[in-house]
Amino acid sequence: MLVLGLDTSTPAVSAAVVELADGDPPRWGRSATRTVEPDGPGPQRHGELLAVCVRDALQEMGADRRDLTAVAVGLGPGPFTGLRVGIATAAALCDALGIPAYGCCSLDAVAAWDDGAGSRLVVTDARRREVYWAEYDGNDQRVAGPVVMTPAALESALRETSWSGRVLGDGALRYRAHFAAYEVVEHPRYPAADALVLLAARRVVDRAPGEALTPLYLRRPDAVPPGASKKVSGWSGGGRSA
Repeated sequence: MLVLGLDTSTPAVSAAVVELADGDPPRWGRSATRTVEPDGPGPQRHGELLAVCVRDALQEMGADRRDLTAVAVGLGPGPFTGLRVGIATAAALCDALGIPAYGCCSLDAVAAWDDGAGSRLVVTDARRREVYWAEYDGNDQRVAGPVVMTPAALESALRETSWSGRVLGDGALRYRAHFAAYEVVEHPRYPAADALVLLAARRVVDRAPGEALTPLYLRRPDAVPPGASKKVSGWSGGGRSA
């Protein structure tokens, strides 16, 4: 069975086509991955880049969309505009092809492709001078998060709890000064689509029912419909979790 993986939760865009077979754990066959990382600040082109990544991955596998049996997609957390591109693409493909969709936390995909051991913190850029983060144990199980907060607040929380471990992800590199007390890992920096297929593999081979794709925004989008004027209270601070 061929599974398509998609992630647009970060400035990077990733698509992968992976061949899976029944087994315990599921057997991993041929795969093709296309990931485009940002080469600097500028407008995001998730829709355009994702279509090309999907096309090229399918061509490398000698397949087309009709050969797909499932789609695994990153649900974030991530900025509204980019994140919805991957989720909308997955939903449209699955509806057109009559195949199931499986959602995964995008931060889990970063942890899954990390070769290290022990406690880890995955941190990605949330813009607005904030980060998304989640904590993982030595078995790649998420034990906290995802949460959004400022790097300074996260640094303070880690210090107060005497946390020890490794920190990885684009947010960790962007705000490296806040994680000077820990080992900051260079790679993986962004969620990879083949890691999402790995996370969904058990559901795929078990032929589990498709799932509703609910994005993990963690905060409201910048653009909202106009409404009646009302008093706005101040935010009390702290992190916001899903």
